[in-house]
Amino acid sequence: MKIELKVIGKTAFDYLKDGIAIYEKRLKKYCAFSMSIIPDIKNAKNLSKKLIKSKEGELILKKITKTDFLILLDDKGKEMTSLQFSELLEQRLLPSGKNIVFLIGGAYGFSEEVYKRANMKISLSKLTFSHQMVRLFFIEQLYRAFTILNNEPYHHE
Repeated sequence: MKIELKVIGKTAFDYLKDGIAIYEKRLKKYCAFSMSIIPDIKNAKNLSKKLIKSKEGELILKKITKTDFLILLDDKGKEMTSLQFSELLEQRLLPSGKNIVFLIGGAYGFSEEVYKRANMKISLSKLTFSHQMVRLFFIEQLYRAFTILNNEPYHHE
């Protein structure tokens, strides 16, 4: 079983890259984790939001296998606490044995085809964050979940 974070486009800011690298390194203690980048759509400035989402959706679906458990990080998804997220990992996701793919879409979200393929949607907050910042927030929460599951002194509640 592997956990993968798939994202649209490169991370533009060094401070985000540095933060992501810190948590990627920490996660290796707990799971097989990787992050992969799906390239931005070329000439997107000349395309409608709907067409951008559609083209991104095509690229995304090519990168997902039929057996992957796909979780969208989506503002319309289920909100949960860090403890609830760790319980989800422990009780539902890790025992499944399937590869778990978390997906962060582009600036305009996901196409209908991607929504149809998803097994689950979760939200990190009711607040709106840039899709680049969400990468760091999510990877930190994934690390936090594993420290909770291992009773390590990272999460305070």
